[in-house]
Amino acid sequence: MDQKQSKLRVFLDPLLKANPLFVMVLGTCPALAVTTSLESAIGMGLLFTFVVFFSNLIISALRKIIPDEVRTPCYIVVIATFVTVVKILSSTFLPELYNSLGVFVSLLVVNCIVLGRAEAFASQNTVVDSMLDGVGNGIGYTWAIAAIALVREVLGAGTLTFGKVFTFIPKVTLPILGGFKNSDFSMAMPVFKSSAGGFLVLGIALAIIAAVNNHKEQKAKEAARAAKAAAAAAAKGGNN
Repeated sequence: MDQKQSKLRVFLDPLLKANPLFVMVLGTCPALAVTTSLESAIGMGLLFTFVVFFSNLIISALRKIIPDEVRTPCYIVVIATFVTVVKILSSTFLPELYNSLGVFVSLLVVNCIVLGRAEAFASQNTVVDSMLDGVGNGIGYTWAIAAIALVREVLGAGTLTFGKVFTFIPKVTLPILGGFKNSDFSMAMPVFKSSAGGFLVLGIALAIIAAVNNHKEQKAKEAARAAKAAAAAAAKGGNN
């Protein structure tokens, strides 16, 4: 594999093959807490991407001068610095987003994905690769929690609302399962707005992904057996 393909894999693997939420099953706590709204989930994903990208960058740049004895505390200090930056920026320019995310912005300091990428990747790879890894994991986590939020908001509220968190865009509410103006009709199921609904949606998503992966593995095994049988038959025919 050449260097270009290697760097591309570093970026692409976290999007699907090694998705931090759907495959590695990391960061489930904020994934369940902030996914009652699609806007909040996207906002959380953007803040997460900012933190993991710049943390990876700095930790990779300093990896050769950070003593092993204080490696983890140094990583936490770096991550905490960027979490403080996103807290200041979001509370100043997007107070609705900051309020909707609550304590989960601060908890990015000890987020297992951010710390995991710092320890397992950024501390052992180049700055460019670490930046690509940060962007890949950020985008992968963002689309995963956004997908969960989309399902939970549509099924739980019956509508999709934009402009409530990102107030710089016009506020629009789209009726999906009812919720029409001047109408009491709605097919919304409020349970999906609760923690139980979050667990249910995440569980179904994980089950679907596991079923797809198992199907692919089974197909690969069948193809390997067929190829082995064909090779054995060809060898037998050649001997005859």
